Amino acid sequence: MPIDLDAFGAAALTQKPFPFAMVPRFVRPEAMAAINADYPLVAHPGSFPLPTLTYGPAFERFMQAIQGPEFRAAVEAKLGLSLQGRPTMVTARGQSAARDGQIHTDSRTKLITVLIYMNNAWEAKTGRLRLLRGPDDLEDVIAEVPPDEGTLLIFKNEPNAWHGFHSFEGPRRVIQLNWVTDERVVWREQTRHRISAFFKRLRGKGPGSARM
Repeated sequence: MPIDLDAFGAAALTQKPFPFAMVPRFVRPEAMAAINADYPLVAHPGSFPLPTLTYGPAFERFMQAIQGPEFRAAVEAKLGLSLQGRPTMVTARGQSAARDGQIHTDSRTKLITVLIYMNNAWEAKTGRLRLLRGPDDLEDVIAEVPPDEGTLLIFKNEPNAWHGFHSFEGPRRVIQLNWVTDERVVWREQTRHRISAFFKRLRGKGPGSARM
């Protein structure tokens, strides 16, 4: 399996001001090269739903692992909740635009957010996701997440789960996995992304609109 469930299980869970955990090298180091070689080509800023992307077998195995029953059970145990009957939604990002990173919370239809960073060692001072105490100050930091080498961040999407990062423009590979309230959310989000992609292709800008 390309993911380290033991490392995930052993990671400390911070409860306040909202539940979150970080897991360095959640993606096994020996699996990273193959997954990144098979990573979908995402040449424009924005987040792209998995069904709209083309990718290779190593990336496919990675997607199966993070959406499989073993990881779901590990998440349930970590956060002390049931995800039975809750569908998953996955998007991929390959580029960050200068406009990205504004402080926000995720949609209330997203119950759990998992971010998995697929970059090599991150040297830029910007582009590092910050978990925040409020909506107004990127310096009011609870924790900063290095976006490199298979690092995972998971948090429960509560109303005060503020996060953002200082502007970065350039390659920034991120997988976002959400457990959502119901299948209508998956359909609506994928439809929205497809429509956005269509019109942005017409303008020659490429699709995408989500923030991570």
